Amino acid sequence: MPDYMDIYDFTPVQFPADAQDAEWKTTHFDFHSIHDNVLKLDILGHDDPTVIRMLQDLSGIDPKTVPTDDPEVMKIFSTPESLGVTEEQIGCKTGTLGIPEFGTRFVRQMLEETKPSTFSELVQISGLSHGTDVWLGNAQELINSGTCVLSEVIGCRDDIMVYLIYQGLEPSFAFKIMESVRKGKGLSEDMEAEMRAQNVPEWYIDSCKKIKYMFPKAHAAAYVLMAVRIAWFKVHHPILYYAAYFTVRASDFDLIAMTQGSAVIRSRIDEINAKGLEASKKEKDLLTVLEIALEMCERGMSLKKIDLYRSQASEFIIDGNSLIPPFDAIPGLGTNVAKAIVAAREEKEFLSKEDLQQRGRVSKTIIEYMDTLGCLEGLPDANQLSLF
Repeated sequence: MPDYMDIYDFTPVQFPADAQDAEWKTTHFDFHSIHDNVLKLDILGHDDPTVIRMLQDLSGIDPKTVPTDDPEVMKIFSTPESLGVTEEQIGCKTGTLGIPEFGTRFVRQMLEETKPSTFSELVQISGLSHGTDVWLGNAQELINSGTCVLSEVIGCRDDIMVYLIYQGLEPSFAFKIMESVRKGKGLSEDMEAEMRAQNVPEWYIDSCKKIKYMFPKAHAAAYVLMAVRIAWFKVHHPILYYAAYFTVRASDFDLIAMTQGSAVIRSRIDEINAKGLEASKKEKDLLTVLEIALEMCERGMSLKKIDLYRSQASEFIIDGNSLIPPFDAIPGLGTNVAKAIVAAREEKEFLSKEDLQQRGRVSKTIIEYMDTLGCLEGLPDANQLSLF
């Protein structure tokens, strides 16, 4: 910023995503009007390295030593078998719920159709799912019609150049074609002519013409490497995986349903699914978390209720084959209040709900929610003790 000005002089400020209980604020401006004279840094947080770091801390295993070709781990991309559950139990045909880049409905559908079994096929899937007009109406149809198989379709931008050089095109021209296709500019007449001269199949030329944007292979490979490392923990150290997933990636919880086991979680999932497109963004986010909680319960693990003296402020902790949720998993309870509760209990025990409300800075609504959850059993309502 120029030293005589402040960012607040010309940009509005708001809570991120209008969340009024957020601890910080964000500026809101039209990038184009200031990009020539103000330096702006985009510093993005990334959940996956955070999950991997937490798994390393919990297990003592260096994630770089995790094998990337474990057959049991590869299986989860086509069936939930190696998790020890069936498709009916978890309502999903693959075992990739909660695996970064492979857990969304769109990509799970791709996995069901292509059944990848190798690391390189997963890189293909990652490229196909991040491109625009690369899978739908393009590679998907080519695979379904039997024109070619998963490993032959165009997945990442690098594939085009490498394939064309292999077919006999001059390297710099192959690069030019790749750049044109990945930017969505299609093919010029001389590009098509040269491709035909080198016996490039017609389906390949048509496929290139439909593409609007393509992913670079190194980016896809980095995503898949991250996904496979996390998947390895999911298969071999499940309780650690669920602790890390709920701590880092999940933000909406329904603890009342999640602590009651499979049947209750399943009916809650059905309830949200029944709303279809009417479901709110919050409910859709919650649905993903409930699906993971259901899978966890079906694999023989459970979620306990919040424990006033053992729960952490914001980390799920492992207790044998169960997880104890943190205070900030309670809807409407922010990280600052969660830290205040932990700080207050370290000073001395809570005498009553009233004491918890005052010293932990907890609202009446949250006290009621904790009561419903059963975390305040044995705590009297007020500090006064009755003599009679």
